[in-house]
Amino acid sequence: MDEAPLLAVSIGDLNGIAPHIAFLAHEEATTFCRPLYFTNAAMIEKAAKLLNHPIPDDFEIEHVSGEFTIKPGHISKKSGRYSFASFAKAVEFTTAGITQALVTLPIHKEAWHRAKIPYTGHTDYLRHRFKRQGIMALGTKELLVALYTDHIPLKEVASKIRKKPLKAFLLRLHRALTDLPLAQGPIAVLGLNPHGGDGGVLGKEEKKIAKAIAEANEEIGFQRFVGPLVPDSAFAPHMRSRYQLYVALYHDQGLAPLKALYFDESINLSLGFPIIRTSVDHGTAFDIAYKEKPKVTSYLNALRFAAELARRFEPSA
Repeated sequence: MDEAPLLAVSIGDLNGIAPHIAFLAHEEATTFCRPLYFTNAAMIEKAAKLLNHPIPDDFEIEHVSGEFTIKPGHISKKSGRYSFASFAKAVEFTTAGITQALVTLPIHKEAWHRAKIPYTGHTDYLRHRFKRQGIMALGTKELLVALYTDHIPLKEVASKIRKKPLKAFLLRLHRALTDLPLAQGPIAVLGLNPHGGDGGVLGKEEKKIAKAIAEANEEIGFQRFVGPLVPDSAFAPHMRSRYQLYVALYHDQGLAPLKALYFDESINLSLGFPIIRTSVDHGTAFDIAYKEKPKVTSYLNALRFAAELARRFEPSA
């Protein structure tokens, strides 16, 4: 049997549900991988005491300096700073090949902001670290949504719909998906406006989207991308029987239907970077932190997919 891949796990915001998820899922996780948690013994002991949960005997830790008082459900610059330090060190371990892939537990973006971390989230930091655009994609093997724009205000989306950058995005997505164990069929590209713009009556962005699709397909050599599809019907059952891969033009356009269908199962997948990175597809859940038992399916799915990719792309001896 192959040796279980060693996966870096950034600990996330300790004021949220991240440590509870790690404890609850650990036994099952170790049946297919070796999670290495980027934190320190003092902080894990504090979390375990607050949760009244034992620390698993084989809970491996890579030391990240720092200590503070855990305040369940509170936004804290100290917790934000620590979650970033955990993530940044996990990125370096994975980049160096010490760990084979990176899995991230949820951070709180406002906590990063209060700590003066100059990034809007994990993907934004990866873009800076690797000097690559990268792509944020979320979903399951049954339905994956790639985001053309992600963490920007809604009022800015329309101005980003231009043929040249959208074509470049589609080509990057095609290359990034080529070797992944995901559906390789046509990719549905959503329109921006109601009714797909109604021939220009409700907006002209669809004409730019159509041109970007046509030019990307011509360069690829076959019809990889289809659209623009009318957004309000694109995720209907008969459409999902045709397409498992979608491009959404903005965050909520793709994630609202995805989470309605697969909220407890989907994961976040970073595409186009030189390391494998997956994540849970949910936030810190401050409302239930250290009070209720969180669901761990998304985390386990993120670990499984990271382990699968690590084995798939493991360098030959």
